[in-house]
Amino acid sequence: MMYAFKNIQLITKTGILEHQAVFFDTQIRSIDDENQVSPDVTILDGKGLFLAPGFIDMHIHGCAGNDTMDENIQAIPEIAKNIVKTGVTSFLPTTMTMAFPQISRTLERIRSQMKGLAGAQILGCHLEGPFISKEYNGAQDATFICDPFFSMIQPYRDVIRMVTLAPELAGSINFIKECRQYNIITSIGHSNATLDQATTAIHAGASHITHTFNAMSPLHHRNPGVVAAALLHNVTCELIADNLHVHPEIQHLLLKTKGLSHMVLITDAMRACLSVDGDYDLGGQVVHVRGNEARLNSGQLAGSVLTMNVALKNFIQNTGISIWEAVQLASFNSAHELGLPSKGSIEVGKDADLVLFDPDFNVNMTLVAGRIVYRRSN
Repeated sequence: MMYAFKNIQLITKTGILEHQAVFFDTQIRSIDDENQVSPDVTILDGKGLFLAPGFIDMHIHGCAGNDTMDENIQAIPEIAKNIVKTGVTSFLPTTMTMAFPQISRTLERIRSQMKGLAGAQILGCHLEGPFISKEYNGAQDATFICDPFFSMIQPYRDVIRMVTLAPELAGSINFIKECRQYNIITSIGHSNATLDQATTAIHAGASHITHTFNAMSPLHHRNPGVVAAALLHNVTCELIADNLHVHPEIQHLLLKTKGLSHMVLITDAMRACLSVDGDYDLGGQVVHVRGNEARLNSGQLAGSVLTMNVALKNFIQNTGISIWEAVQLASFNSAHELGLPSKGSIEVGKDADLVLFDPDFNVNMTLVAGRIVYRRSN
C-alpha cells in the first residue's frame, strides 16, 4: 500500500520545504506537489508539523526501566519499543564494562534481535568497555577493565559496529587496525591519553570520540589531552546535549570548531530514561536519578536520562542553528558514519524511517520502514 504525508514542513539536508507530499511504502518512492496525490494513496495529514528523517542514537544504554546488559531477553525489545516515542528509529544498544562472559551473552542477544522487532531497528552494538582507562572509567566498573585483544570480539564482528577504547592501553593500535579491517568504528573515550597517544590512534584508524569532553583527559594549554585531539583532527564527536554533561557555550564552541558534518547528538541514556525519579542499577552500580541528573553515590554522573528530541531542542537553543541543520546531527551524520546510505535523510529510495514533531519537539508520530510504530495520543 502506498502512503503520502502532506501538510508538512519537510526537513531536507539543505532546508525546509512546504507544499510537498512524501510518498512511501517501506521506502520513500517520490516527493511531489501535495496537490498531486491520487485517490488510491492513503493520506497522512501532517497538520503543519515538521517531518524529519528518523533519529539514530549511536550511544544508548537503556530506557523505560530496561538496560542493554539485562539478562532478560525482553529488555532490548522494550528499549526498541519505547525509544520510538522520542523519534528514534534505529540505534546501537550500548554495553557496559562487566565480566566478559556477560558481555558475550549480551552480544548474542543483540545478534538474535537485530531483525523483526516491533519498534526501532537495531543496527548493531556499541561496545563501551572493557577496553578503557581506570583513571577515567566514569560510571563503568573498574574491576573488569582490561587491555584490548581483537580475539575477544572477533566472534561478534558481525554485531559490533563501534568500540570505545582508551588508546593508551597496551595493544590498542593493533586493535584499532584490526577493527578497521572489519569496518568496526573505533572511538576514543574513557581515556587518559595524551595528545600524541590520541593522535597516533587517529592515524591508525580511530575516527570517533565518545561523549566528547566527558570521561577523558581535558584540554590544558601545557598538557593537551584527548579533547585537543578531538578538536584538531578529522574525527566525529559525540555530544550529550542535556546541558549537564557539557555547558551550553561549550556545545556552541564544539560546533564552531568541528562544523555540522563532524558531530553527532547522542543520549548516553540509562534505564531511568522515560521513567520516574528513583534509584536504578547501571552496570552493577546504584544510580540516583533526580530530575535530569543521574549520579552514583560519589556524585559522579552516570549516563543520562536525555531523549533525542530534547537533545535536538537543547542544541538548537544553545547554538542558534536551524532545525534542518540540527537534524543532520541526529540523523544523517550517524547514518553516514555507520555506512548506511539508505538512512539519514528523506530522499527517494531511502528507508521510510520518519518522525513527525511539533515546534516544541514533541513527537507526534514515528515510522520505521513505513510502518507507524508510535502515534501520540491527543
